[in-house]
Amino acid sequence: MKTNRSVIYWLLLGCALIFIMVLVGGITRLTHSGLSISDYKLISGTLPPMNEQEWQDAFELYQQYPEYQKLNYHFTIEDFKSIYFWEWLHRVIGRFIGIVFILPFLYFIFTKKLDISTIKKCLVLLVLGGFQGFLGWYMVKSGLVDRPDVSHYRLAAHLTTAFLTFAYSLWVALDLMYPTKKEVDKGTRNFIRLSLVVVVIQIIWGAFVAGLDAGFIHNHWPLMSEGKLMHETVLIEQQPVLNNFIKGKSGVQFVHRYLAYAVVGLIALIWHRTRKITLSSLQKNGINVLLVLVALQFLLGVFTLILAVPLWLGIAHQIGAFFLLAAMTFTLHRFTK
Repeated sequence: MKTNRSVIYWLLLGCALIFIMVLVGGITRLTHSGLSISDYKLISGTLPPMNEQEWQDAFELYQQYPEYQKLNYHFTIEDFKSIYFWEWLHRVIGRFIGIVFILPFLYFIFTKKLDISTIKKCLVLLVLGGFQGFLGWYMVKSGLVDRPDVSHYRLAAHLTTAFLTFAYSLWVALDLMYPTKKEVDKGTRNFIRLSLVVVVIQIIWGAFVAGLDAGFIHNHWPLMSEGKLMHETVLIEQQPVLNNFIKGKSGVQFVHRYLAYAVVGLIALIWHRTRKITLSSLQKNGINVLLVLVALQFLLGVFTLILAVPLWLGIAHQIGAFFLLAAMTFTLHRFTK
């Protein structure tokens, strides 16, 4: 680890910045601030409006698009400033992450601190980061045409790519921190891989819930509405039935609920399975942390739902998903040969 200490710190800093960006992105979404900046200026857009005339120009541009015309027509310029801040901060952090990844990467190449394998992995990270920026623009564009909201598909792609970029950054850092790996139980490793896939799918459906504002209905638990079974509630949406589970608010929430049970069950099974085999201290710690985090995340999800998504709980639930993915990535790495 000593040889690669600076590279490891760089990668972990990138992980921390992605975490902050996802946190601010969640606040941006929950405060409905994401469509406040309707034009994209890579360089000049780094600074917010600096005087009243620039604020007025930005507000007039915002007034030309569906969100103002259909939802926020009552906004004053002061209201506009409050939503502008979160979207501007989200974009500035994205630019800063790009600088933090690119400049040290070039430095490490010139100083020969990266081997060929790590260079290839870092190039994948750069591609993921650039694609993430493109998806952000592509997502915002969907809310500037005829609807006052972004596509929940594009929101899910944007959020999931951020999570995966974080997970891969962490993985590359772990490769440098623990270059020597030991023999592992293949069955357990594959089971953890399956669980990671289900966690990612759950994150995607969580983004669907956020994009469709599906957390503001069926605010009961464990049933989706009082006195009804869950399957009786979910099929009230539009036909064909399959569209309920990717487009309908009830159906999307239904899938997210049941996937939560699946995630809890899979992690509980990992814990139970690994009790019968010899584990290293890191493997054991990873699984124990997984068990604690999934229980906490499940509780956060329940309270977020029954309290109808207050801002702080919505953010806490998103952060919980982030830490759960981090723990799953770490645990899988410790079980990978």
